[in-house]
Amino acid sequence: MEPGDHDGTPDDETGETEPARRLALTRRSALLGLGAVAGFAAVDVGGFAYAGGWLRPGTPTPLTPARFADRFEQVSGRHDGFRRNHAKGLAATGTFASNGAGAAICRAAVFRAGTVPLLGRFSLGGGLPDQADKPDTVRGLGLLLQAGGQQWRTAMINLPVFTDRTPEGFYERLLASKPLAGTGKPDPQKMAAFLDRHPETVAAMKIIKQSPPSAGFADSTFYGLNAFWFTNSAGATVPVRWSVVPQNAVGPGGPQPPRGKDYLFDDLIRALAQGPLKWRLLLTIGEPGDPTNDATRPWPQSRRSIDAGTITIAAVQTEQAGNARDINFDPLVLPDGIAASDDPLPPARSAVYARSFTRRAEEPKSPSEVNVAQVLA
Repeated sequence: MEPGDHDGTPDDETGETEPARRLALTRRSALLGLGAVAGFAAVDVGGFAYAGGWLRPGTPTPLTPARFADRFEQVSGRHDGFRRNHAKGLAATGTFASNGAGAAICRAAVFRAGTVPLLGRFSLGGGLPDQADKPDTVRGLGLLLQAGGQQWRTAMINLPVFTDRTPEGFYERLLASKPLAGTGKPDPQKMAAFLDRHPETVAAMKIIKQSPPSAGFADSTFYGLNAFWFTNSAGATVPVRWSVVPQNAVGPGGPQPPRGKDYLFDDLIRALAQGPLKWRLLLTIGEPGDPTNDATRPWPQSRRSIDAGTITIAAVQTEQAGNARDINFDPLVLPDGIAASDDPLPPARSAVYARSFTRRAEEPKSPSEVNVAQVLA
């Protein structure tokens, strides 16, 4: 699920050798897109997938990373060299300035007071690298932060909950959401049948519709969606979900009329030409009874959140070799102090990202749809 490309999430690989080491949805009208992805492969695909419980070796047609990648190609076509989901994007560079507050619940070096570099990627859900920007297309933000010789990678989207609880559910929705040749929209009967079988997706969509998209990337809140375990220096462990909340002054709220095919990315490029953009990293702490294995269900708004510091994006770059084009925002690349929970989606995402990356790494690379220099010319 490339994040899942995600439709969510769900929605490429571990990637421990790319330059970053040296320093995760189709449209909502089609019931969203998967989750975010990227990167360099060095992951045991079978191990992660089996650990997630979604490979079915004893069945005639087991759900495998290869089948997921094939399905993305069947829905969006094959586009050599691009991610199978969240294909359209821009690389980014910046910093994370930790205020030290996160260290109360997590011993990872990234939460010690201080500033560390980051690589990132802004993207749109779906497998079309040249799709036209639309306000309701899922937006993604992938981040790679490095501190203390360890990396933390996360792929977030601008939806408050995920549309699917399990990899199997995501795959079923992907099948049901394939556009018909005559209308360009999913088969309504197949989609209705899917929703009848998955009331959790219906409930998630109601929540998502209550949070209309903002005008652009700069004023989007991005959510990690899945729960992880955070452990502090004293050995205390708590469940955590995180989000990044914009701190940027933007124009009038609400979706703006499209001004060109790439208007969301063009606006981001022009905004950064005027100065850095900032988001606050919030760590929300779960309490007993809060689901850690179901990304379709939100935690109560009353849960305590810690403002852990400021994410600053200083610049974006046209995707090319050596920047975030080659980073896999694998959700299981975690530093000491952060561990996966019982949520079945991250292991599946990790495995599918790896399969996607190994394919695109061997393919010729076409020019990026979004070119920073052309926008600023």
